[in-house]
Amino acid sequence: MKAFIALFQALDATTSTNAKVAALVEYFQQAPSGDAAWATFFLTGERMKRFISSRDLQLWAIEHIAMPEWLFMDSYHTVGDTAETVALLVGQPHSRLVDRPLQTWLEEDILPLASLPKPEQGAQVKRWWQLLNIAECFVLNKIMTGAFRVGVSKTLVLRALAEVAGLEPAIVAHRFIGAWRPSAAFFEQALSAGGSLSDAPQPYPFYLAYPLEQTQEQSIDGLGNCDDWLAEWKWDGIRGQIMHQGGQVLIWSRGEELVTEQFPELAALALRLPEGTVLDGEILAWRDAAPLDFAALQKRLGRKKPAGAILQESPVIFMAYDLLQWQSEDWRSRALVERKRKLGEIVQSVAQPQLQLSPEIAFTSWQELTELRLQSRTRSVEGVMLKRRGSSYLVGRKKGDWWKWKIEPYTIDAVLLYAQPGSGRRANLYTDYTFALWQGEELVPVAKAYSGLTDSEINRVDNWVRRNTLERFGPVRSVKPELVFELAFENIALSKRHKSGVAVRFPRIKRWREDKPFREADTLETLKSLIDPSPACETTP
Repeated sequence: MKAFIALFQALDATTSTNAKVAALVEYFQQAPSGDAAWATFFLTGERMKRFISSRDLQLWAIEHIAMPEWLFMDSYHTVGDTAETVALLVGQPHSRLVDRPLQTWLEEDILPLASLPKPEQGAQVKRWWQLLNIAECFVLNKIMTGAFRVGVSKTLVLRALAEVAGLEPAIVAHRFIGAWRPSAAFFEQALSAGGSLSDAPQPYPFYLAYPLEQTQEQSIDGLGNCDDWLAEWKWDGIRGQIMHQGGQVLIWSRGEELVTEQFPELAALALRLPEGTVLDGEILAWRDAAPLDFAALQKRLGRKKPAGAILQESPVIFMAYDLLQWQSEDWRSRALVERKRKLGEIVQSVAQPQLQLSPEIAFTSWQELTELRLQSRTRSVEGVMLKRRGSSYLVGRKKGDWWKWKIEPYTIDAVLLYAQPGSGRRANLYTDYTFALWQGEELVPVAKAYSGLTDSEINRVDNWVRRNTLERFGPVRSVKPELVFELAFENIALSKRHKSGVAVRFPRIKRWREDKPFREADTLETLKSLIDPSPACETTP
């Protein structure tokens, strides 16, 4: 347990990639397999199901140190995180923890808490707090509330494991993808030279394209001969893999979640694929030979088993990009053109409208492709994908062979209306903002954003928010409507759930418009004028 806490602190204390990998390698070389399995579980972003709420922690801490609730809440609003606030208040100056394996702590102490009545849970947690220092309390609190995160990417964790095991990173990545249960046996098998996957078929790690930016340093002309490249439309859906393997039909999202039940028509389609087939592609809401807005697809994701009405409102297809496995053989190392050729044969043999082959864009020059890319919005796509014809299917985001060339985002000038503190390192700064547009003489909220400003700008806005607060609503402050920011976003659709009547996708701050008076910010009418009236953008039939 102490070794894991030390690893957490080491990762949190540096931004150096090499230092993070070195800390991970040192830990995994020494940790028992059971501890290493649980550490990998948390480090790769997995979480235990929450069985203790943040409110439980607050009440137990208030009782434990006999603090007035108003004072605790004032402390919480300053810190911005319940687990950290509690740890700072109850943590001991020095650890009195009798060190035990991480696996034992989790499986014999922490997990059994879930079956205890609340009073017994509280009594046990308070006993632990009397033994733990601040860092140990913080990690314990985060684990119990299902919110434990570590400042390291999954890619770096898998890279460190590959180094310890002496295996290729792609092999290790495949073994730890999908659902797996942390155990010593699984960990040892996953890192062994002859290790195999679990009984349940696992998805392959996704190959992600690198953004292509048209700048002085980088341009599409720099990719060389256009005959060496294949172009496709960049569809706006859910990246996924469909597999028929081991007698099972499974649909995996890029987030490594099984979404088979949300898309029963695609599961039925997968049964028509030959055994041992894995396809990579995009799940799209689709009607009348055109994609529906992404909001139509979201209706499926919010329900484990969508009702018949939802299935009718939001029909879907699988737009196939690539062939990863055929007749139980891994095809990822073969050239893209060979994989595409076989993929086309499979789609043609299945002959179902729910399975379509992502069409290749025909072009003879980079200038011609540049002009075709301008059709993206009318086709309800995000831009163009470029893939080298001879490329293999790699793991993660790699520069060189796969590029995504997105169209320029929509932009509006909006007024800052509300601000609230961020989380983690920015818990003491106002970094999460709500923006509004004019509708007559009223400012109507239209989007929330928290990324895009520099650290210097964040500090300036934070200082301004504190000096120009009008009202407080818990951690949220309403501010004088004076600051204008240019927001960028990918798409827009009508929405009955929002007061403004519209929903924007992936909003972020493009720049602070210090040159623009707030009265000259854009109107809601201007935003709505950006909505494509074509059927492809409707969210309901």
